[in-house]
Amino acid sequence: MKQDIILCGVGGQGILSIATIIGWAALDQNLQLKQAEVHGMSQRGGDVQSNLRVSDTTINSDLIPKGACDLIISLEPMEALRYVPYLAPNGWIITNTQPFVNIPNYPEMDAVNADLDRVGNVIRLDVDALAKEVNSPRSANMVLLGAAASVLQMLTPELLEDGISHVFARKGQAIVDTNIAAFRAGLAAARK
Repeated sequence: MKQDIILCGVGGQGILSIATIIGWAALDQNLQLKQAEVHGMSQRGGDVQSNLRVSDTTINSDLIPKGACDLIISLEPMEALRYVPYLAPNGWIITNTQPFVNIPNYPEMDAVNADLDRVGNVIRLDVDALAKEVNSPRSANMVLLGAAASVLQMLTPELLEDGISHVFARKGQAIVDTNIAAFRAGLAAARK
């Protein structure tokens, strides 16, 4: 079994934290993992993208071919559309509904949503609002990870929560707890 995942957004949104947690959970289960990242010139507002390939057998390449991605996890709706050519026919997009408008010609959200509607398997959530509802406004990325957990095939929500605990442990239990609360809010919203 394998699952190919593209994580995308813009710098500063926490995409690489999501990749770290998924990676930790995969390795904790002795799964194979390959990862490739683009850091958007390492600046806030630049494109950030990560390919994650998780498998119970050998993975030969860290890059996901076009038409083979099982899951696009995006903190920015237009960034999700950038990677649609990589999506498998039965693949999923889990995306934030709130745009990060960092270019002058950002398309109208009606057009972005119409393009997302054509994809088929899409879960859209206002992850920023959900994070604020659980008093963790800086954990929108964990809300998105929780929503993605509803369709991740190889990693259970419990394993991902363990990953959150491990990754954020050095920041203290209060940070771990708020990130887990945000994760659970996203999971519950996606399951509705």
